[in-house]
Amino acid sequence: MDGARLEQLRRGGSAALEICVITALYYGSAKAGLLQQLVRNQVTPLWPPSGIAVASLLLRGPRVWPGIALGAFLTNVSLGPSLPAVFAITAGNTLAPLCSYALLRRAGFRNELNRLRDALELIFLGAFTGMLISATTGSATLLLAGVLRTRGFWPTWWVWWTGDAMGVLVVTPVLLVLRSVRRPRDVLPLRWAEGLLLLAAVAGIGFVETSSTPLLFLGYPLLIWAAFRFQLAGAAPCALAVSTFAIIAATRQTGPFAGRDLLTSMITLQAFNGSAALTALMLAAVISERSQTQREIVRACGQLAGMAAKIATSSHHPRLPNGEGELPDGADEKLPDEADRTQEEHGSQAGHSTT
Repeated sequence: MDGARLEQLRRGGSAALEICVITALYYGSAKAGLLQQLVRNQVTPLWPPSGIAVASLLLRGPRVWPGIALGAFLTNVSLGPSLPAVFAITAGNTLAPLCSYALLRRAGFRNELNRLRDALELIFLGAFTGMLISATTGSATLLLAGVLRTRGFWPTWWVWWTGDAMGVLVVTPVLLVLRSVRRPRDVLPLRWAEGLLLLAAVAGIGFVETSSTPLLFLGYPLLIWAAFRFQLAGAAPCALAVSTFAIIAATRQTGPFAGRDLLTSMITLQAFNGSAALTALMLAAVISERSQTQREIVRACGQLAGMAAKIATSSHHPRLPNGEGELPDGADEKLPDEADRTQEEHGSQAGHSTT
């Protein structure tokens, strides 16, 4: 009884620790995301907590939802506008990742993201569909609370929805990769050099994207390079970095965002971020799926070669018809059919002689 009670306490303590960690991650990432706010100091084009919430549910299960709810409450309680509105926004921010989690699990989503269908499910179910709940609940709450005017509902809803969806698209894959990362073994020095070169190229593109030159499209070759050479482990962090640099440029109104109004800047920004995330996820998934198929083909060919070798070896050692053992060397190795034909010939000859 004491052992069972200790085990129950241990499990309860572990669950409480997980909830506290997720709350801290949610709150910290929310503060970082609000640094790039665009609407009412509350709506941002990239909302990392949504990605953290979906990833935590996928990795630890639905039992960690209190951590998401507590993190959302602590984030919104300082923003207002009123306590009932805070509770409503918190409910929307909690239900949205739970809905995404339920849709992904029902569709058979794999955390490895090594199939094209996994990438499509994360995009259309986890990001685009699930985050409709938080955007609609939050925007409607601000409208009913008198913070937004009627004409400002749809721009706010658009920013809210795309921000939450981008959080799932660019943050969740990174966390899933970190969960499955292992210490590399037997990696050639040239491979390390290529990874460092990719990292330096991403930093250089970030400097260009945040400057006054409208060169956002330079991030796409890096995404393709990372996906082809490093699959999701390289494509997911690269997509997050490229999107972050684009958001910084939008908030500073530099590059292609200079002189644009809020709606035009948001359309341009989220179109770029969505295209970058889609390119990275889908290309990495296709490359991973192709590599897995090639490994399966090589394994099947190896098995067939082994079976062929065994058959070829056994054919050099024929056995007696009754399976008692091998024929001695130099013995007459007639097959059963040949023996039957010999007997028939002898019988026919005997018949002719009798006649």
